[in-house]
Amino acid sequence: MSVTENTSTLIAPHGGQLVDRLVATPSQAELTGLKTVALNARTAADLELLANGAFSPLTGFMGQADYDAVVTGMRLANGLPWSLPVVLPVTPAEAEKLAPGDRLLLALNGAPFAFLELEEKYSYDKQREARLVYGTDDEKHPGVANLYAQPDVLLGGPVEVFQCPTPSELVAPYYRSPLEVRQALSEKGWSKVVAFQTRNPVHRAHEYIQKSALEVVDGLLLHPLVGETKSDDIPADVRMRCYEVLLKNYYPANRALLSVFPAFMRYAGPREAIFHALVRKNYGCSHIIIGRDHAGVGSYYGTYAAQEIFKEFAPAELGITPLFFENSFFCQRCGNMASYKTCPHPDSDHLNLSGTKVRNMLAAGEALPVEFSRPEVAAVLMEAYRTPQEATS
Repeated sequence: MSVTENTSTLIAPHGGQLVDRLVATPSQAELTGLKTVALNARTAADLELLANGAFSPLTGFMGQADYDAVVTGMRLANGLPWSLPVVLPVTPAEAEKLAPGDRLLLALNGAPFAFLELEEKYSYDKQREARLVYGTDDEKHPGVANLYAQPDVLLGGPVEVFQCPTPSELVAPYYRSPLEVRQALSEKGWSKVVAFQTRNPVHRAHEYIQKSALEVVDGLLLHPLVGETKSDDIPADVRMRCYEVLLKNYYPANRALLSVFPAFMRYAGPREAIFHALVRKNYGCSHIIIGRDHAGVGSYYGTYAAQEIFKEFAPAELGITPLFFENSFFCQRCGNMASYKTCPHPDSDHLNLSGTKVRNMLAAGEALPVEFSRPEVAAVLMEAYRTPQEATS
């Protein structure tokens, strides 16, 4: 199944067509007697993105040939670039009850969501995947920890999805499928569109590189990830309020579109940068901003490793164009935002706040410097970090 769209001025989806695995709600008779496989929040998120075409050209969870090709060489078995596995893990006991050819029911919290046509089941080497995909087998890495916690058998096969999770009230207005984003971009008359991936509020440094990119494209897709992240990341509902006030007060209304990306964060650094680029291509973006330590965590990846990895592909293979930016900051002597490419002054003149420092300031009720965060954004964050006692006093 693929989607017909009237968005011919936009970049083509990865693989040429936007996949559509959504089907009509089945009758009770169609559900009766099927073996059920339980989803968790992560596999349910992948299922939704398979269904709506965000993971085009994938039509289901990867079989062994695609899995092996992606893990070892960042390509599907047919040679098309793809950098991260999209898999459905089950326990050996569950797998023992299943056989290729089975039509399975996929359920989340007991509610049926989709069918899986089981083509194969196979084992995999978690440490090998960790080393190749995450660049480390250290279980302290959050992505590796999640990998190690997965069951030991993978199921592969195409899916048909008849139900997707209901988005939260705050996220719902910005909840668009790739086709819906493409239609919105087309209506705006944009053809050159830059994506910005984030799991954090947009601070002045992010704003600076987004607006720099806006000088050379038609519009910006601000595309925050709103699925599962680390426990110390700022919650999605708080971030959404930050994005709303920022766009309302500091961006031209006809140059930016806010929409959410309902994926979970893998923290795979360079490989996830490629993954984020290919997915945004499916949403209609011709360009993507790749800044410092894109999708990184801790000190596992080099500062600009996520930019270097793009050299491993011919530009035409990826299709989407990365826009590389250095670390940005407010320079007190320049009196504005800058980077090492534009500012001659020493680090002592630069305002840089780590995520930990920001969280500590917010928890202590301290205002964030205006050079770091727009006052409207800081106000949202400070309100969110107030203690219950303060909030009700």
